[in-house]
Amino acid sequence: MKNLITSVGLMSGTSSDGIDASIIKSDGENEVHFTGNYFLPYEERVRSKIRILKEKINLISDLETNKSEIDNLEKEITVLHVKIVNLIIEKFDLRKSEIDLIGFHGHTIFHSFKDKKTKQLGDGRLLSHLTGLNVVYNFRENDIKYGGQGAPLVSVFHKLLQIQLKLKMPLVFLNIGGISNLTYLNRGEEMISFDSGPGNFLIDKILQLKSNDKIQFDKDGIVAFTGNVDRNILDSYLSDPYYELSPPKSLDVNDFNLSSLRSLDLKDSVATLSELTSLTIVNALNFFRSKPIEIILCGGGRKNKYIFERIKKLSNIKICNIDNYKINGDFIESQAFAYLAIRSFLKKPISFPATTGVSRPITGGDIIEFK
Repeated sequence: MKNLITSVGLMSGTSSDGIDASIIKSDGENEVHFTGNYFLPYEERVRSKIRILKEKINLISDLETNKSEIDNLEKEITVLHVKIVNLIIEKFDLRKSEIDLIGFHGHTIFHSFKDKKTKQLGDGRLLSHLTGLNVVYNFRENDIKYGGQGAPLVSVFHKLLQIQLKLKMPLVFLNIGGISNLTYLNRGEEMISFDSGPGNFLIDKILQLKSNDKIQFDKDGIVAFTGNVDRNILDSYLSDPYYELSPPKSLDVNDFNLSSLRSLDLKDSVATLSELTSLTIVNALNFFRSKPIEIILCGGGRKNKYIFERIKKLSNIKICNIDNYKINGDFIESQAFAYLAIRSFLKKPISFPATTGVSRPITGGDIIEFK
């Protein structure tokens, strides 16, 4: 057996609901063992701070204008990441000395592939100091430095899962988070990844707005099933030139707005946006040379039955949740950043020309070694 590295992966997603943590052991290549996962919900006060700050930052200049607020929230979020590191180590009855690395993604507040700029809240040095552990963070910066878009980064972990689960190719891993992204895997090491369009974020946001925060998300897609799709508004969203761009390509949640939905009621708004998510995912499959034989869903959106059924019907491809393979689909990204931390520590590539547009396969992540 090769030497295995034990890593804690941390992910705070665009839903701003909390922090996902996972512990894995891996050689950074094709061997991985999953120790377990933990979720720490944000208090409403923290969720509100993140959402308000995210709304303010639409341009690079906004990062400087709101610097004081960004710095304060970054410290607060980092301290909460310290808390979940301690909790997950305790939950699985480990000693800190058994943890080699933390893979610290942080919380994205700005991402623009056009401006070649991305910003995640998370102080790696502070996390290392407070946990007494080695930390790998700032995963996206090196990719951008070498011509990439900084996203998506999880593709190489999807490849690992394909190997571990012995899945037949070609296939697609589909992560429906705030944004939807796909990883296409085929024989001959072919790996293509890109953001297809919105995921849950717009649906969640319109629900929160039109329900005065009484409804946070569309559980099981129930609201979408009861509404009617407004075809004119749907077509206006679909006319965005982004969808015609060849991959690699990436999106931020602030690339979309909800102004065209003002005249619609809650149910029709949710139905229209759910159809947008479903259609843009299925349309994105046209970028692949060979039709995938299976689509594997990850992320919170995999639980939305409306989106699940629409993808299944529109694509006419076998579709299943990754949970069917005894892997918890809520923690794929936290597991992925644990794995990316290991690869970064070993100086192995984490991004590739056909996944982010980087000029050549490169490693990434700043490494803070606790001393």
